[in-house]
Amino acid sequence: MLSLSWGVKSWVSASDPALAAPVGVHSDWLSINLPHRVYEGDHVAISCTGEKNHDIKRLKYFKDGSHIATYSSASSYTIANARFSDSGSYFCKADRKLFLFIDVTEETRHVWLDIQELFPAPGLTVSSLQPIEGRSVTLSCNTWLPSDRATTQLRYSFFKDGHTLQSGGSSPTFAISAIWKEDSGNYWCEAMTASHSVLKQSRRSYIDVERIPVSQVSMEIKSPRGCGVEGQTLVLVCSVAKGTGLIMYSWHREDTEESVERKSQRSQRVELEITTVRESHAGGYYCTADNGYGLVQSAIVNVTVKVPVWHPLLSISAPGVLPFIGDVVELQCEDKRASPPVLYWFYHENITLGNISTPSGGKASFKLTLTAGHSGNYSCEADNGLGTKRSEVVLLNVTEPPPKVRLVNGPHRCEGRVEVEQEGRWGTVCDDGWDMKDVAVVCRELGCGAAKHTPIAMLYPPVVDEALPVLIQVALCNGTEKTLAECDQVETFDCGHDEDAGAVCEGG
Repeated sequence: MLSLSWGVKSWVSASDPALAAPVGVHSDWLSINLPHRVYEGDHVAISCTGEKNHDIKRLKYFKDGSHIATYSSASSYTIANARFSDSGSYFCKADRKLFLFIDVTEETRHVWLDIQELFPAPGLTVSSLQPIEGRSVTLSCNTWLPSDRATTQLRYSFFKDGHTLQSGGSSPTFAISAIWKEDSGNYWCEAMTASHSVLKQSRRSYIDVERIPVSQVSMEIKSPRGCGVEGQTLVLVCSVAKGTGLIMYSWHREDTEESVERKSQRSQRVELEITTVRESHAGGYYCTADNGYGLVQSAIVNVTVKVPVWHPLLSISAPGVLPFIGDVVELQCEDKRASPPVLYWFYHENITLGNISTPSGGKASFKLTLTAGHSGNYSCEADNGLGTKRSEVVLLNVTEPPPKVRLVNGPHRCEGRVEVEQEGRWGTVCDDGWDMKDVAVVCRELGCGAAKHTPIAMLYPPVVDEALPVLIQVALCNGTEKTLAECDQVETFDCGHDEDAGAVCEGG
């Protein structure tokens, strides 16, 4: 077969400013076309075309003089993901039918394809290569794109010692909010196109995190009152003035050296909560802190526990078995467990009678001289600043006192020998000066109406036992008194029972 070839061979650089994109190198019949500017990662199509593509029987592509592809018709040579190694001199050869059984080979000029860098390998910058533990650190993955590819989307990944910190993020920075000693190590980053066509890695940077030993450990009570209150929550706070990293805190009782609690936290202040405080929790406490450089102890803090008012009890004591008008009664209120000082209030039918404070604890007493209006419900209230409680109600019935005079051995209760009661013992009254004024007072006291006579007691046998004393020698009543006891009296000096006085009243 006769093979004829008309072609022009020449070297043309794609960077020649005289060439427009795409660059076309034309022979009389066959030409080659490729993009003017190509970056790594691009999809590149190199196209060789003839004046009549249907006449092409075989098309070959060459790079740097080496055959790289053959097609049976007009087709483009494609580079799916351009790399720097794809840079070189490209040309084509085409076998075409000239006429009948005669073929001719056409060849293009040589064209240079220059694959340019899309972005340089990123550089990792760190806000601090020797940060103090617990502080924030920012990693930046720095690179740049050419102006004509500024809209290309890049994705950033960050790594530490083979572990992925962030994968495929849109931000070139990665923030570590708090870095710790164990975070020391080698860090690097990667920048990659969104299509994954180009991936580049930075050099490694070593971050050495500095740990500060704990110092100035202190403990305090977190309470509005500065103490524990029984039944409530108590918080013991252990803190360090300096110290970073994972700190082991421990709370202890001074008296028993018992370890109350242990907590490990990345904090300079840690709280221990005792949910339900009891009196047994009172005592000295201290705490310790250690972050690997040695244990440091706080000073001892004394914890006091106060007991709120719980159950005040009210008691009422009277001189006798029954409370009578004129008696002096004593109201006593006490809450045996409440921490002093305690302020006690006394109430009668919810009306305040008064208050008594007990700075050292114990009972509070309130005295009251009874009148008829003092019958009713009594209660007391206790308050030690930790809460107020009221006692149960105590009922007091005040009655008229029994008469301290009586008429005995007569036909009825309103006639007979006069006897009086003094200091719990009974005795007779001498008839010296005994008159109707005196009898009128006796009748009034006994509720027996008006006075009628002043008989001698001898009229009302039997005779009084000598053991019964004569208590009044002379009663000096003016007749208006309510009781014989209110009359002026002369004590006994020479009166015997043969002179005992008697009385007769209308009633009977």
